[in-house]
Amino acid sequence: MDTLPKLAAAGAAVAIALVALAGAVIAGSGGGTQSRPVLRWSPGACVTGDYALTACNGGDSEVVAMASDPPGPGGCPVDTDVVLRVGEGRTACVRNFLEPHPGAPGGGGGLLRPGDCVTLDGRERACADSGWYGRALALVPDAGACPDGTLDVLDGAEQAICLGPGGQVLDRGSCVAEPATDVIARSAVTRVPCDSPHAWARVLSFESAPAACPRSAERYLRSDGGRRPVTCLYVLSK
Repeated sequence: MDTLPKLAAAGAAVAIALVALAGAVIAGSGGGTQSRPVLRWSPGACVTGDYALTACNGGDSEVVAMASDPPGPGGCPVDTDVVLRVGEGRTACVRNFLEPHPGAPGGGGGLLRPGDCVTLDGRERACADSGWYGRALALVPDAGACPDGTLDVLDGAEQAICLGPGGQVLDRGSCVAEPATDVIARSAVTRVPCDSPHAWARVLSFESAPAACPRSAERYLRSDGGRRPVTCLYVLSK
């Protein structure tokens, strides 16, 4: 069977939350008509848990940088927890003062980075949640630049997400259920426990062409991109 998983286009690597544009103000102390300074979106400004500007004696997080919308590569620091859209063409890179830090690898927020878990469309999801497809091993300009150890690739318009072990990504020794048709989407290749009654085949190796599969391989899966696009299978259930 020549099974051709289709690559879903990766979504934006940065999740951006929309916040109100109204500037917050703080009241001056004492009587009279003392002016009230306006809080502005700028590095060092403090932000509440509802993503509103506030005086820094009551904030939950801090603006660590300002960037374009969406932020380009390097636009936000790597420890950014959330990116907020604060005006036309502007975003604020925000980091919490205290844990939790959703921008940490696997946390599900901030910037996509190695160690994060992603869905088939390339969107980040917390690794503690269900429904993610694979774990990012590296982010590179194109699939050909993925490092050794890459098992699958999600190609996007701006970058390729190289995936390592974990989630639904196939690895040597993992088992799959029998596909319903010969040509299926990537999401239809279902990984199952090898002791499951639904286990149909076991992954033997990953190769550059079907002819390179081990002699014991009886079927294979083919995918676009990556260094080893052919997955060689040993059929368990005849």
